[in-house]
Amino acid sequence: MRVTIDLAEDFVRRADPAREALEALAIQGYPSGALSSYQARTLLGLGLTRFEFDGFLKDHQAWEHAYSQEDLERDRETLSLLDLGTGSRTPAR
Repeated sequence: MRVTIDLAEDFVRRADPAREALEALAIQGYPSGALSSYQARTLLGLGLTRFEFDGFLKDHQAWEHAYSQEDLERDRETLSLLDLGTGSRTPAR
């Protein structure tokens, strides 16, 4: 599939605007959940491994946004509700 977009003139003057646009899409799409890791890696077209993609996100200072402090707190609350001793997924009483 081919997608065509109009870019602002100052963006077009960059060295590789198409590449920058793809990278921006991957950098925003993956942490937000709009793209899976596989989809983002495929979009970049580099044949990146999962670990190389993690490095790419880190290099672009995007990795830290993949799992926020709020996500951690929500997960901690969920874990506190689970009865992990029995493996049950019902809230502990």
